[in-house]
Amino acid sequence: MTALLLPLLAAIPVMAAAVTAILPSRQAGRLVALAVPAATAVAGVVLLVLHRSEPVIAASVGGFVPGVAIPFVSDSFAALMLVTTGVVALMSLVFCDQTGEFGRSRYFAPLALLLLAGANGALLTGDLFNLFVFVEVMLLPSYALIAMTGTWRRLGVGRLFVVINLLTSTLLLAGVGFVYGTAGSVNLAVLAGAAQEDGRVAAALGVVLMALCIKAGAVPVHGWLPRAYPGTSAGVMALFSALHTKVALYAVIRIWATAFDLDPAWGRVLLVVALVTALWGAVASASPVGAREILAWQMVSGVGVILAALAVAQAPGGAIVYMIHHMVTIGALVMLIGAAEHVYRSGQLGGLSGLWYRERPLGVLLVLAIAALVGLPPTSGLTGKLEVVTAALGTGGAWGVATVVVVLVSSLIGLVAMLRLWRGIMWGGPAPRPGDDDGDSDERQREVDEHGDDDDNVRPSPRVPARLLVPGGVLAALSVAIFLGYGAIAPEVDRAVAGLVDTDAYVSAVLDGPDAMTDSTIGGRS
Repeated sequence: MTALLLPLLAAIPVMAAAVTAILPSRQAGRLVALAVPAATAVAGVVLLVLHRSEPVIAASVGGFVPGVAIPFVSDSFAALMLVTTGVVALMSLVFCDQTGEFGRSRYFAPLALLLLAGANGALLTGDLFNLFVFVEVMLLPSYALIAMTGTWRRLGVGRLFVVINLLTSTLLLAGVGFVYGTAGSVNLAVLAGAAQEDGRVAAALGVVLMALCIKAGAVPVHGWLPRAYPGTSAGVMALFSALHTKVALYAVIRIWATAFDLDPAWGRVLLVVALVTALWGAVASASPVGAREILAWQMVSGVGVILAALAVAQAPGGAIVYMIHHMVTIGALVMLIGAAEHVYRSGQLGGLSGLWYRERPLGVLLVLAIAALVGLPPTSGLTGKLEVVTAALGTGGAWGVATVVVVLVSSLIGLVAMLRLWRGIMWGGPAPRPGDDDGDSDERQREVDEHGDDDDNVRPSPRVPARLLVPGGVLAALSVAIFLGYGAIAPEVDRAVAGLVDTDAYVSAVLDGPDAMTDSTIGGRS
């Protein structure tokens, strides 16, 4: 019975989107839009509990025989991702509600729910073609969300986003076709271990991985992400950072572990791409003048670290932990910066200068989120970095050392970029009051020059309301909670890693036991 509920995690958001599109009350639409990601997170927690006794739960949709039917599959890895995406998506939509995104268009809620439906389906599907379908379900509402939210640059970056994703989707579909042509199936359970046994299948799956890496924002096709995401609103950027790039990375991890069996020989190519991505994103984040542009480049660097943790180690535990940390941390930073941007009508470092004197609660939360991003205690960043470094050192050899060096150097450069961000938006003269003209700003600056700019002399009242800080603050607190409570999370991560390393249970659940295995099963384990 539980297995039959898996398709509902993709179907319910679609039905909810249809309901919110026709509801006359926008308030009711808001409630539905917030309830669905909350329900997704709860469902993920329930699945995590079930997977303690049943490692894999699978459901076949379509009435066909196993291996041909459309499979929905959940294991500890998928359940962890459902919990994280549900929480971050919920906080992102709460932030969008507080900034008025829901009120600007009655179609915002349906589009956001369709995006979540595609993400849930992509996390649960066990079929490469249906992965492509669900990725497209994610992309279609994203085009509209970019067009209706954000800065005056949204139409230009929207065209870039559309072109890149259409070309990448074409490449992904071609790769799926190549896989079917060489392996005779696109079912992941059927493809278990196939890449190691047949070079043609490995090449075909390489095209799929290439397309997914582009969608994740890996070098060399990465420039679209830091140009497109900051052009949207902060809430939509947080939503995209939790769903788009991380779903692509989830698919890369799933395919790499199942079909390539974590083969270190093929991993060298992926590792080179990952290390260049991590370093390139960190270096590039040190130069933009826009706060969210800096965070977008840090997203690129994080993608590289996640891929490096996957490619260098024989177990993807570091990649899983760091991905969960990155989803939470980037979401927190984007929404905290977005709260100031919403009030002060500027996303530039100079336009937000001096917020420490006025927005002390915002400053404290930013300290936590920045500490998490660069890997300082007591945040999930330290846990994630330690997992990645430990995994790399455990492999030994030059590649492991190179991975550690690149991760540490990129972290150091990221720290420099974050210090520049902090100095640009928190220090300096007091931040301009919203709506003040140049004369008022000059008068306030003269006041600072006369009396000094320390807290005892200049204590302007806060302008960012607490309600705008709640979503980002919740995620920042969650980062601290992950660090302090990692002992409770570690067993779930271990189960996720065990399921990816040994795919016997996955294959057996999808194909309905060893007896369902046929001679056409390529690389399947009995």
